Amino acid sequence: MTVRSLRVLRGLALLAAVFAFGVVMFGAFVRLSNAGLSCPDWPTCYGRVSWPEQQHEITQANQAFPDRPYETHKAWREQVHRFLAGTLGTLVFALALIASWRRPWTRYAVIAGAIFAAVGVSLYIKGEHYRSLWLSMLAIGLPLITAIGLKRPGAWRISVLALAVVVFQAMLGMWTVTLLLKPIVVMGHLMGGITTFALLAYAALRFAGVGANDDYYAGLRKAVVLGIVLLLAQIALGGWTSSNYAALACGTDFPKCLGQWAPPTDFREGFVLWRGIGVNYEGGVLDMAARSAIQIAHRIGALVVFCYLAWLSHRVSRRGLRGQGLAMAVVLVTQVLLGISNVHFGLPLPVATAHNGVAALLLFTLLATLARTQRRHDSAMFHTFGTR
Repeated sequence: MTVRSLRVLRGLALLAAVFAFGVVMFGAFVRLSNAGLSCPDWPTCYGRVSWPEQQHEITQANQAFPDRPYETHKAWREQVHRFLAGTLGTLVFALALIASWRRPWTRYAVIAGAIFAAVGVSLYIKGEHYRSLWLSMLAIGLPLITAIGLKRPGAWRISVLALAVVVFQAMLGMWTVTLLLKPIVVMGHLMGGITTFALLAYAALRFAGVGANDDYYAGLRKAVVLGIVLLLAQIALGGWTSSNYAALACGTDFPKCLGQWAPPTDFREGFVLWRGIGVNYEGGVLDMAARSAIQIAHRIGALVVFCYLAWLSHRVSRRGLRGQGLAMAVVLVTQVLLGISNVHFGLPLPVATAHNGVAALLLFTLLATLARTQRRHDSAMFHTFGTR
């Protein structure tokens, strides 16, 4: 691989990471504006590549889907989100292909995975769902096996792994529609987007040479990894809160809930992950006690994460990584203030969308800190690979 190719790889990883952040933000906007089912089919929208715009197209759409009348102000949001996700998939495929190009079998496995994914979508549109599912599984498995077997530093393997995650994320997007906003799928779709962003961001950091010359910061590594795990768990809990329409289950009270410190709750009902198929979850199906339980769990999780990350930012700063520690602290406080504002102001769309975006930025500060604690193996390899 030439030095020029390595520069392309580095730039493409950065572009894909930034684009993934934008897709996460726009996806939050779509979900929070209740536009998740505004296109009742997938990947088309009322049978169209874009969405109905002319009056006769809208009439045909309403006739084809009488149970889901066309909403002009929502359908474009869902379909634009799909276009953005498709563009991100193309960027990730290009990144994975360059990262795996050195050996023929890894190169062909990545190409085959992309072909299987494209054919799977085509079969799904034709109604051949089982064949589509098998091809999609192959499309996930091939880059996953390639990433495991790739004899290269971590950033290269992560770049290929991201392709498997993107294909699975597309399947979750499909199931979000076909399973009528089932909470476990909606939450999984959110986590898939966050995972894609995290993988691409970490790969971009490592390709950029972020790291240490020695193991001086190795003692911080486990603490940072635990912070990442706790934050991902809290993001998942936030997704569960959103997908069950429990964000305002406590009204606009904070820190109390419905004017009480201990309101009626039903944690068992609130955390049932699977409720069968055929239920339309738009608007939520849980009673107030179950939703309150979810909201309280989210608040407790937020408190735990806040305390841990506040301590971690202090520890990181004390070890000499003041920039990383300060960034972590600033983004953490911003996220908490946005969460409280969501409740106090009744979940305004801009604030709720920003709450999702800042969660991703907080994750990025942790990933940047983790990369800084790693030895600079990847950047040291650039010249080695560049001469072969």
